[in-house]
Amino acid sequence: MYMKRMNHMSPVPGPAADTLSADTLAADALAPRGFAHVDAWIFDLDNTLYSHEAQVWPQVGQRITRFLAETFDLDGISARALQKYYYHRHGTTLRGLMLEHGMDPADFLAFVHDVDLSLLPANERLAAAIGALPGRKLIFTNGSARHAENICRKLGLDSHFSGYFDIVAADFIPKPEQGAYDMLLAQYDVDPTRAAFFEDMARNLAPAHALGMTTALVLPATPDPWREPFEQAREELAHVDHITDDLGGFLEGVIADNNL
Repeated sequence: MYMKRMNHMSPVPGPAADTLSADTLAADALAPRGFAHVDAWIFDLDNTLYSHEAQVWPQVGQRITRFLAETFDLDGISARALQKYYYHRHGTTLRGLMLEHGMDPADFLAFVHDVDLSLLPANERLAAAIGALPGRKLIFTNGSARHAENICRKLGLDSHFSGYFDIVAADFIPKPEQGAYDMLLAQYDVDPTRAAFFEDMARNLAPAHALGMTTALVLPATPDPWREPFEQAREELAHVDHITDDLGGFLEGVIADNNL
């Protein structure tokens, strides 16, 4: 489904029509940004490029729990509680382990991303849409580049992406911390005012929008039982320009609407 928030401005009536009022300028600033100017297309990975039905992210979550249980000799319930504590306090479980325990991230990333991708089908429609977008296409993930490459290869998208900016490249600073976005832009020489960012968590779009990017929130078509309500909230926010539950269809609409 191609969904976007529309907030078009009406002409100002009367002889001063060519002079915009402060209210008009303020309203225009709140209008959703478009895509006609975009030459850098940035995509989150997990739960953005594929749906939760593929059962990829639940596996990652379960392996994080198992890693904590084995590392700290905890039962499953205690390990899960610790996992959530680090996630909410530090943005990712890994960052909590690094900051509070000096954990080497390599073993953690290799273990938690060792998942079965057999239920993840190729997505020819999404591949065609991403391939038709003009300019560079990049992945921006809190996971590892290897995990991103495996996912994109399975989806049939790997030939379309020119870079995978992962948690290692971000010096283990996760979205939505500003530093991660700054490093992405610097590494790939991206002008944020000519970029679009597609992401499944609304809070991760806030820094991108503040930098000048067009933002699109990709939500599940059906509720994901493995994720917390705030992670899939459908509320409209000022830093979210567009909302969709069908990324392939949305991109087809963007291409058609903007003659890309």
